Amino acid sequence: MIPLSDDNPTRSFPIVTLLIIAANVATFVLSLGQMHNPDAFFSAYGLIPAQLMERPVAQYTHIFTAMFLHAGFMHLAGNMLYLWIFGNNIEDALGKLGFLLFYLFSGVLAAIGHILTDIHSPVPMVGASGAIAGVLGAYMVLYPGARVKTLIFLGFFITVARIPAWFLLGLWVLLQVASSFAMPSDGGGVAWFAHIGGFVVGALLIHPFRKIAT
Repeated sequence: MIPLSDDNPTRSFPIVTLLIIAANVATFVLSLGQMHNPDAFFSAYGLIPAQLMERPVAQYTHIFTAMFLHAGFMHLAGNMLYLWIFGNNIEDALGKLGFLLFYLFSGVLAAIGHILTDIHSPVPMVGASGAIAGVLGAYMVLYPGARVKTLIFLGFFITVARIPAWFLLGLWVLLQVASSFAMPSDGGGVAWFAHIGGFVVGALLIHPFRKIAT
């Protein structure tokens, strides 16, 4: 299932959401010049749990740089689609600064969740997925009944339906949990626990953040 839009209007223009998307796109475009040696590039700026544990002071900035790196166009496009559809409403609820802090805080805690599952991993983690997962968790708590226009694939049959946010996002996080159990012993290529951790953090912290913001 691919979300296309929601029926949840906002009261203000989502400038912070757009700026975060622009920062991710700009970073991706700039990184294309480094793709002749992607392993070295992602090792230099991605989050590597083993290195962070060995040199936390020197490596802590990688928690933030990794949030703006993506391994390919589809990785970027999927993340930015989810951020655009669901981020504008959370920005509306928290305000500009509140949303930016919430987004970054979700990303940091999501990264910590990933690190704790395999502190000796030498594999770089990149992507905005953990921070965006926090946005999804917040959305499900605040707007569970909002309808999301969704592209649905049923074998060879493709349709578009408006389904409740609680169902779409609940299914999304269940798929992350199921995938984490099916993860190969070497960790695979996806930081499933960053997704799960980010979602849980977003769901738990949206109300405290909203109280502070208002």
